[in-house]
Amino acid sequence: MRKVLPKKWYNRNPRIVAIELLGKIIVRKIDNNILDCRITETEAYFGPDDPASRATKGGDLEKTMKGPVGHALVYGIHRQWLFNVVAHEKNQYGAVLIRSCEPLRGIELMKLYRKTNSVSLLTTGPGRLTQALQIDKKFHKKPVYKTESSLWIIEEKRKENLEIQSSKRIGVTKDLDEPLRFFIKNNKFVSKKS
Repeated sequence: MRKVLPKKWYNRNPRIVAIELLGKIIVRKIDNNILDCRITETEAYFGPDDPASRATKGGDLEKTMKGPVGHALVYGIHRQWLFNVVAHEKNQYGAVLIRSCEPLRGIELMKLYRKTNSVSLLTTGPGRLTQALQIDKKFHKKPVYKTESSLWIIEEKRKENLEIQSSKRIGVTKDLDEPLRFFIKNNKFVSKKS
């Protein structure tokens, strides 16, 4: 059994968590089916001082970003769901958006959910990813460190080191100075080449 990332793993700076989530595996259980995909692209978000953060909106999203780490943060934008994981240091805010992943197992089901035969279009981009893995608002605030949630993230032992690149976050009107989007270099399952 591959090791599920524990809750305390997310109790760190969102930037570090965003980088270290690359190469990890999202597991989604649907009935008796298991869908796996390797995380290839992430973005880190902080609290109300981060102009691109959902924490600037107040309400439930801000509270969730300051709440228990290792929980899913799911919200809708442009008629699609975005899947984030709450990650921050004590008494701070933070979350990591899972922007893209590489499909590994359950690809035929993902094609069905996405209504496409193109493997490269299954999970590249946050909206496609949630559609392919059937992640919606019912996962909001559920722990991704418990298999009972039907959505969890596991460690993967890799022999080679990943070459990671960074850039500004995508689709934000105001951004922080430091690049907070991270992706695996030369991986074809990344939403936007840069």
